[in-house]
Amino acid sequence: MSETVFVPLDAMRAIPLPGSLEQAYTPHMQQTMDSAFALRRHHFPDEITFHAPGLRRYKTAEYPDQDHRSFVSISLTGAECALACDHCNMSILKGMAPLPKFGGSLFDMCSELARQGAGGVLISGGSNKKGRVPLIKHIPDLVRVRTELGMTIRIHPGIPDEETIAALAEVGIDGAMMDIIGDNDTIRDVYHLADTTTEDYEQALALLDRYGVPSIPHIILGLHYGQMRGEHTALEIIARHQHKAVVLVILIPLSDAPMARVTPPPVEEIMDFFARARMSLPQSPLMLGCARPIGLSKLQTDRAAVDAGLNGIAYPAEGIINYARQRGLQPKLINACCGVQW
Repeated sequence: MSETVFVPLDAMRAIPLPGSLEQAYTPHMQQTMDSAFALRRHHFPDEITFHAPGLRRYKTAEYPDQDHRSFVSISLTGAECALACDHCNMSILKGMAPLPKFGGSLFDMCSELARQGAGGVLISGGSNKKGRVPLIKHIPDLVRVRTELGMTIRIHPGIPDEETIAALAEVGIDGAMMDIIGDNDTIRDVYHLADTTTEDYEQALALLDRYGVPSIPHIILGLHYGQMRGEHTALEIIARHQHKAVVLVILIPLSDAPMARVTPPPVEEIMDFFARARMSLPQSPLMLGCARPIGLSKLQTDRAAVDAGLNGIAYPAEGIINYARQRGLQPKLINACCGVQW
């Protein structure tokens, strides 16, 4: 373990951050954060990773050198999705490189991206009515991408069945990134999956375990129209299975989605969940992912992610990298998805 000195919150001076952040934790929250941070330090080196994948352009004074070509997000279906979930309504797919416009050959597309400097790809896309991204027909291309191009491959499979998981095991992917939902009403009302339950998500994680496919479960805080409903159950499901890392993201009200006017969970609830996640999964790498509201709440959220002992943050707010240093952590900057280590 590193010999860097641990700096508890109650011993720190006010650290100036952009936006005139002056929020202080309540005594109870401060104690909770200190406990979570100490637990992280017991199990991990004193370093923190900041990620900036190519899903969007990103630059701050602390992170000036993002190369958006290093890690590219690809949608196999373009902007099409059979579910049109209430939180997204296909908006996220629109920011990805669309395979259909490239001609449909995933290997040819990845070959071109490799020529442009890409070392890895996130393969995603819209789901069918069963919540699965159509991956099977692209497996031969993915095998070639892995063996011939040597690219890192992350997959958004939706809720994969056994056939898909067995095929992904043959590819040797870096990780399968699954949203884990712990509330049946949310699955039905938000994801529009009438015949799917929390047990289906758990079964998918169990199959990933069985086939040796690294899983990277995601939990979306506030997914049920801004309410925290199934998040703690999702945490319990994840804790029962092997995983490479766990990614926490926060509902963003998107302008062209049914949840456009929904209010995300209060920052205090998010802070508490960060700390509880660290305590529930003391040896798991925990990451704050790409999606979360912007503005002052992002600054508060990112600071809480550091204080609660998370291992990494995607697209950190200005000032957070310096804040992490002042907490005794050594930053590492990576132009790829959460958990990718180059």
